[in-house]
Amino acid sequence: MRKVVVLSTGGTIATRRGVAHDSVSALLDRLPADLGVKLDGVDVFCLGSYLLTPADMREVASQAHAALADDDVVGVVVTHGTDSMEETAFLTELFHVDSRPVVFTGAQRPADAADSDGPRNLADAVTVASAASARDRGVLIAFDGQIFPARGTRKTHSLAPAAFSAPDGGAIGWVGPEGVEFIATPERLPALDLRAFDLDGVRVDVVACYPGADAVALEAVVAAGATGVVLETTGAGNANPGIRDAVATLTRSGVVVALSTRVHAGPVAELYGNGGGMDLVKAGAVPTGRLRSSQARVLLVALLGCYRDPVQVAGQLRARTRITERIQAHA
Repeated sequence: MRKVVVLSTGGTIATRRGVAHDSVSALLDRLPADLGVKLDGVDVFCLGSYLLTPADMREVASQAHAALADDDVVGVVVTHGTDSMEETAFLTELFHVDSRPVVFTGAQRPADAADSDGPRNLADAVTVASAASARDRGVLIAFDGQIFPARGTRKTHSLAPAAFSAPDGGAIGWVGPEGVEFIATPERLPALDLRAFDLDGVRVDVVACYPGADAVALEAVVAAGATGVVLETTGAGNANPGIRDAVATLTRSGVVVALSTRVHAGPVAELYGNGGGMDLVKAGAVPTGRLRSSQARVLLVALLGCYRDPVQVAGQLRARTRITERIQAHA
């Protein structure tokens, strides 16, 4: 029998009185209609997603992988808090090798709100997960009637029901009265090996670069044990000479430095010297294209967890973000 596995992790969709509370059975009981497919619910954990760690996110990816071992499963849905959905969905995508979809969803209004958007979003996600047209599209986010690819999608509104967008590509489909309709197919990166993914000793921090920033925060996270750092820079990837010099020192010592930006859309580019992107790349930082700091960090965590060697990790980071840029250009 065709079935969809629903993995519940907590979040606003399961929240009552400000705390993640409801089990997966409670979520399924509130579905507005019979969706024509058998549903198997699994409680992974029940937390606000602002509390999740990389180990928790790896567990979600592992549970999705395990669910797809059953040939009767046509897709997987993950209910998840919106705060870090973009990270867990992208991590799951990095290790996803199956043609069947994994669809993330959640809610902006809690389960005890009279107008909670959770039941509709969950119904939409199940509809997407069970749709034949969703195959070979990787890990998806279904939210407020729209469908997004995991890579490049971010939470872009703190409270509105339309919480997610993909600034560099847009939605690839939607769920409407006629069912699921797709207008694009995201190309997928080569999957990493989930069996090789070991988080022991892996720490990646995000360090903001802003007017007048010095290297104190950058040096502090490395002193605390960071083996990778994502620089969230200004503009197309710019900092200052002090940050540039610190990056050169750290990369020579084996710390992998990824270069992202705080700007909403567009790629990181090597345009300026004097501590700008051109200098930072010469100092050893790896530009991450259109990945913003949240997903650049996830990619760096995954690569460090799989490969360890900083030279290999930097090479993989460079290659995978170049592939991403080619994908964006093709789109």
